[in-house]
Amino acid sequence: MADPQPLPGPPTLPSAPTETLTRVLDTLFEPSQPLHTLSIPLLRSTPFPTYADLIAAIGVQLTDLLESASTSDTEWLDKILAAHPRLGEKKVESALSRGEQAAMGGGEGGEGEEVGRELAKLNGVYEERFPGLRYVVFVNGRSRQVIMEDMKKRIERDDIMAERREAIRAMCEIAADRAGKIGEEIYTS
Repeated sequence: MADPQPLPGPPTLPSAPTETLTRVLDTLFEPSQPLHTLSIPLLRSTPFPTYADLIAAIGVQLTDLLESASTSDTEWLDKILAAHPRLGEKKVESALSRGEQAAMGGGEGGEGEEVGRELAKLNGVYEERFPGLRYVVFVNGRSRQVIMEDMKKRIERDDIMAERREAIRAMCEIAADRAGKIGEEIYTS
């Protein structure tokens, strides 16, 4: 996995070019035009002292979409949440996502293939149960078996609002973890 490019210091973002703001969002979250449309105006108007503050503010934006009575807001949120790759997917665009998924061990040889097939099946069941969504979770070093048990519980719960809320929380946890791994000491000014 290639090292991510250094991020600009958070307080400098209001004056940064759009390409830089897009790269920051894509690095911390996942590439998503709807997220760019939602959050770039926030990054332009608010100087954040830290990336934790920025991530929390985006979490509020996403929660506002969740709590809105507008169908278009719900559809917008679902597009943002669906930007995350499926767990266990072979072709993952984001280098950070590839590394995060690789850290979620799946066993060796045939066992790994069997776990991969089960994970693909669960992704299908999840997406059928919650149309327009992807299962999003902060893996945080947990095994595929533990993640699959969580996915099964969430499918059985059958609560799309809870899924959206958990996905928002997971996206923000993932973003915070990425910001921490990149490290504030490598931010450029």
